Amino acid sequence: MITRRRVLFLIPHFGGGGAERVIALLAGGISAAKYDVHIGLITQWSVPDGSLPSFVSVHTLGASRVRNAIFPLLRLIWRLKPDLVFSGIFHLNFLVLMLRPLLPGHTRCVVRQNGLTSNAAEVGMPTQLMYRMLYPHAEAIVCQSETMAEELHSLLGSTRGLHILPNPVAVRTPESGDHSNLWDGPGPHLLAVGRLVPAKGFDLLVRAFAQVIKHFPAANLTILGHGSQRNMLWELCRELGIDTRVHFVGHVEQPEKWFPGASAFVLSSRHEGMPNAMLEAAMAGLPIVATPAHGGIAALLQGHLGAWVASEISAKALAQALCDALPLLKNENRFHHEWIVPFHAPNALARYERLIDEVLTGATT
Repeated sequence: MITRRRVLFLIPHFGGGGAERVIALLAGGISAAKYDVHIGLITQWSVPDGSLPSFVSVHTLGASRVRNAIFPLLRLIWRLKPDLVFSGIFHLNFLVLMLRPLLPGHTRCVVRQNGLTSNAAEVGMPTQLMYRMLYPHAEAIVCQSETMAEELHSLLGSTRGLHILPNPVAVRTPESGDHSNLWDGPGPHLLAVGRLVPAKGFDLLVRAFAQVIKHFPAANLTILGHGSQRNMLWELCRELGIDTRVHFVGHVEQPEKWFPGASAFVLSSRHEGMPNAMLEAAMAGLPIVATPAHGGIAALLQGHLGAWVASEISAKALAQALCDALPLLKNENRFHHEWIVPFHAPNALARYERLIDEVLTGATT
């Protein structure tokens, strides 16, 4: 009889960004025959029906913030006594590794890094010190790109435990129904998705779009996401006279509803780990226009059919890339992006399972 090893995945909550979606997909996608799968939601009290397969046991801790979850998290781990704890977002990773001396002795820890450590706007010296103090205590550290692994190597002074694995991405198809009314006019229709924060470069995108609309007067831009820059970006659109052509929709659970009819997906980031929104758009075949965001995006996309990479991270260069792409595209042009194959959920999940097995058997380096 095969003894299933117990794995506890941890995320703050459902309905967050790409990191939360990746961990939820891992929990629901790895083998139920091999693992007794649990997922802990730190700041959530309840879970919508159908969020995860029935074989996944869900535990809601209901803490007000991640840092306030010390005792509920310790109680959960001691009750479950998992063989492996897999945490998926950096501030939760810190908490798990700080608590490690208090966990059952057999517990192994894997953390997934979800951002770049060189992004000075979001990662200050105290946070970098936390990385140096805590990350070496994990059996494995999952990075999303070569650039991310190189940064952590430089920060930690070692490659021990670093593993580069592709994000698992599932094909997200819109629910049945007519979504054509989401777009106005003949287009081209540009779609962008992400948190409205400086690293995502939406100010660059808005300025670039102001140039694009001079050449494509019927163009419109839809931005899905919320964040601290929402008001600033809206005011910028008003100043540029494009506020009627740019639509800020806010956070949406199903961005794939906007895929039909979209002419292109635009990534305007200054810094990126591996953006799930872009991967999901590519999985749906959307053309991709992107800045060469620090983090390896250019290396991933450069030279591939259906992808246009700006010459630099600037509004002018992004506008030029869009103007190069749009004359070649219609609203329903779709591409088979060969570079996305390693990210297909079955391929990526197999690699994650292999890493989990190596950690559980002590075979990782």
